[in-house]
Amino acid sequence: MESALIIPNNLKVSQVQFELLALANRDVRLERSPHGELTIMPPTGGNTGRRNAKLGAYFVMWNDQYQLGEVFDSSTAFRLPNGADRSPDVAWVSRERWRCLTFEQQESFPPICPDFVVELRSKTDSLSSLQNKMQEYLENGLRLGWLVDIQNKTVEIYRCQQNSEVLPTPNFLTGELVLPNFSISLDFLWT
Repeated sequence: MESALIIPNNLKVSQVQFELLALANRDVRLERSPHGELTIMPPTGGNTGRRNAKLGAYFVMWNDQYQLGEVFDSSTAFRLPNGADRSPDVAWVSRERWRCLTFEQQESFPPICPDFVVELRSKTDSLSSLQNKMQEYLENGLRLGWLVDIQNKTVEIYRCQQNSEVLPTPNFLTGELVLPNFSISLDFLWT
């Protein structure tokens, strides 16, 4: 028998409690702030799921060709240095950094901030909360990040030690120095 996961307001959990809760509720996407607050990530709609899958496929194909690291989907929770547990829509970690983790760390919530992330805004996401999450990634070691806002048809580019850059309806992006030789046509995002 399935039961609903109900989280009382202002509930705070430790990292150990979060891991136990996430393992007991594998079908529920959860995130945890550095202060222990839980967030339930609702399922996406069809178009967001379609876009997420296609974005992830582009990164997997690039990574398979160049073998520079590891690509992760939105079901992976990363334990950031500030203590938060976050699950970006697409993440990439360089091979060198990934190999520095023990097998046990790789099997659990990897204690590492990805080098690159994509957050794709769905209808239920607040833009300001995603912008705050992107800033949090930067503060924890992110080198490059894209916040794709379908509603406003923009991509916000986040780079280490730089102000974010907002691109209106870009047709094309590259991985810059972080993802060498990666480029993607974004036309499929805007339809």
